[in-house]
Amino acid sequence: MTTTTTTPPSTVTPPSTPLLNRFRVPAGFALGAVLLLGIAPVALSDFRLSLLAKYLCYAIVAVGVSLAWGRGGLMVLGQGVFLGLGGYAMAMHLKLTDAAANGEKLPDFMQLYGSGDALPWWWKPFANPGFALAMTVLLPMAVAAVLGFLVFRRRVKGAYFAILSQALAAALSIWLVGQQATTGGTNGLTDIQGFFGYSLDDPVNQRMVYFVIAAVLLLLMALARQLFVSRYGELLVAVRDSEERVRFLGYNPANIKLVAYVVAAGMAGLAGALFVPAVGIISPALIGIVPSIGFVIGAAVGGRASLVGAVLGAVAVAWAQSTLSDEFPAAWTYLQGLLFVLAVGFLPGGLASLGVVLRRRRTRTGTPATGETA
Repeated sequence: MTTTTTTPPSTVTPPSTPLLNRFRVPAGFALGAVLLLGIAPVALSDFRLSLLAKYLCYAIVAVGVSLAWGRGGLMVLGQGVFLGLGGYAMAMHLKLTDAAANGEKLPDFMQLYGSGDALPWWWKPFANPGFALAMTVLLPMAVAAVLGFLVFRRRVKGAYFAILSQALAAALSIWLVGQQATTGGTNGLTDIQGFFGYSLDDPVNQRMVYFVIAAVLLLLMALARQLFVSRYGELLVAVRDSEERVRFLGYNPANIKLVAYVVAAGMAGLAGALFVPAVGIISPALIGIVPSIGFVIGAAVGGRASLVGAVLGAVAVAWAQSTLSDEFPAAWTYLQGLLFVLAVGFLPGGLASLGVVLRRRRTRTGTPATGETA
């Protein structure tokens, strides 16, 4: 006689996870604050801390990329444009301030390459610190709003949107190079000495710049996290997964994507504004196609759908670029492209999803007992 018995369900009650999830996010932010604001300034030298400040600026851009691409499916390959707009807005004010401190009417590069003694009309408003600070965020958001309105209303998406954003980066870079008398040309705006009255040659002030950058990164991550879990974040995911269904439900997908694109542009502009005092320079080399692709690669390697993954990926790729490009200058670009191909092709969720992938594979290869024959 043959009987079949089934394994009874487990009587062990799994631990309650809502309470853990409730404290997981605050604990993560607290840990990040301790690492960035407490341990890093003590453990790193002034030089290493200045490098980390530069990498954290790239991480701020990655937060916007995670929102627009990871959450909304927008392949933003032109974030260098918005970083450059914010960076040039800040650098223009700082150059004017340095010139006034030295008793000069024009920045140093205009005295060398300029054709007159008058400051260009579009430079004059940037002498006001309030206007300059506002433009570091509002100008990139305005450009993104105009471009996004034209593109999303036409229902342009996917690779076509990526190509358009890349073309914008190339166009701005070429324009900046051609305006040597007013933008510094290929050199950009260099030799920035002060930051709102504080000398950037002082290591103490450089450390304060680092603290500002780290604090801004944490605040923007908290803002992006709120957007992720909000109703808008759910709509953004719905648009990414099924745009036509969202339109059928009465929502306009163009407006939903536009908000994500504009917010990501504002974050990149703020990153550019902070990049200038951290590094002391802004140039077309930081705005073109290659840097824009680098921002996306960092988010892809770390995990574009995860804020922490995107931030860590951006810092890791930036560190690898600084380290490996000096030793292998000709091969770094190819290695960067290989990282992107591997991340997208074999680990779409980035390193942040590695644990989930391994658990799924263990589940598939496992052979749970379903019964026995007697």
